[in-house]
Amino acid sequence: MAGMKKIFIRGAILLFLMTMIMAGAAIAQKDKDDAPTSWLSFIVIKDDNGKPVRNAAVIMHPVAKGKQLHGGMELKTDSEGKTNYDGIPYGMLRLQVLAQGFQTYGQDFDIEQPKMDFIIKLKRPQGQYSVYDDHSKDPAKDAGTAPKPDAPPPDPDKKPN
Repeated sequence: MAGMKKIFIRGAILLFLMTMIMAGAAIAQKDKDDAPTSWLSFIVIKDDNGKPVRNAAVIMHPVAKGKQLHGGMELKTDSEGKTNYDGIPYGMLRLQVLAQGFQTYGQDFDIEQPKMDFIIKLKRPQGQYSVYDDHSKDPAKDAGTAPKPDAPPPDPDKKPN
């Protein structure tokens, strides 16, 4: 019986010590819940007429030392182009907004206030430049630059490789 009592007492002491070590580690750990957070509000509108963009994806990624960190969050705008989120920690945040038929918006912001409002104006995509298009009304030509000479016509006697 005395052997069982010793084992029980050693077990109780070991359990007590383990509990104290775990409690000390929990107290010493920096709690992310204590860090200040911000409430962010977004309004996404069309650049040309100011109307809201519905169902736009508002993507937020934390940034450290200029590099995007893992993790992030995606929100969707409502029919009025609005969305919001509470609980974003202070610091650098990369904001991207994507919507069908619009250019992708992207910018880094320093979140440093308890409440921040963002108005994002999305632009329509620009036409792509093509060498095959007629650029006779090109502003660069009107600025005094000399036009490039046309290529000589192909040699009819030359055979293809």
